[in-house]
Amino acid sequence: MSEFRPEEGNFDLGDVRIAVIAARWNAEITDGLLAGAVRALARHNISGDAVEEYRVPGAFELPLAAQRAARTGRFDAVITLGCVIRGDTPHFDYVCSETTRGIGEVGLTENLPVAFGLLTTDNLQQSLDRSGDNEENKGEEAALTILEMLAVFKQMQGAN
Repeated sequence: MSEFRPEEGNFDLGDVRIAVIAARWNAEITDGLLAGAVRALARHNISGDAVEEYRVPGAFELPLAAQRAARTGRFDAVITLGCVIRGDTPHFDYVCSETTRGIGEVGLTENLPVAFGLLTTDNLQQSLDRSGDNEENKGEEAALTILEMLAVFKQMQGAN
């Protein structure tokens, strides 16, 4: 179980719009991450038209899709969800490294909270454990992280 869990609070965010972008690769896992993210957002009254879901082929495509969503000006935040499971070749290292770098860069260059919901696991069981309907769902954690960041940004603007 994770030692850190984003704060589950009463986020008074007003009207926010969030893009949730999930990879189709390892769909069994990313479907669970997506369900967790949507559940967490709905718990905080962010649902329906306030949440737009998009699918991309794989994890490597997440940064570009996140950047495109950010540049539309329609979203207050972006949640990225994907899963890369270690294999026998260095492909895992390249995909994980570049996807991580790209997601982080989008947040900084677009001045927008972008949640990192990318699982980088050694095996399928680790991925299943982190994407199930349980407390370890990293999609849910990514959504809570976004809500907390939006609340912090609102606080910084002096709009308590």
